[in-house]
Amino acid sequence: MTPALSEYIALLLFLGVGALFLAGTFFVSRLLAPSKPDPEKLSAYECGEEAEVVGQIQFNSRFFVIALIFVLFEVEILFFFPWTLIVQNPDGSTETNSTWGLLILAEMFLFVGILGVGLVYAFVKGHLDWIKPQTTPADISYKIPMEAYDRLS
Repeated sequence: MTPALSEYIALLLFLGVGALFLAGTFFVSRLLAPSKPDPEKLSAYECGEEAEVVGQIQFNSRFFVIALIFVLFEVEILFFFPWTLIVQNPDGSTETNSTWGLLILAEMFLFVGILGVGLVYAFVKGHLDWIKPQTTPADISYKIPMEAYDRLS
């Protein structure tokens, strides 16, 4: 058995034991946990008061797109660190007649170019515009009059 194969077997054994532990934990939890649902337990709890309206609000989905673009460009920075370590090592480039250095440089420019095209695409599509959307307030009737809240404030 080669050393590389034995390392893979150890890794598979570790993952298998972890999966069995996870499955066993879920199984024991299912056996021991009480399961007695009733209407009070299944109802929504909001600060001690009964929920009167549906918990849906208007939300601009553009925030999700901005968050995904941010995460994409933050992950890009992780790829720059190994690249800088390889490019700044003069000994490694002289041993390979600078072919690896040129290949890595071309690969990084291709990577940054693809991300740049993605950023331009997001900009052209208007995903980066921060125009505040027009929202309409919800028409909700409360049992407590607003004057009571004003007196508390």
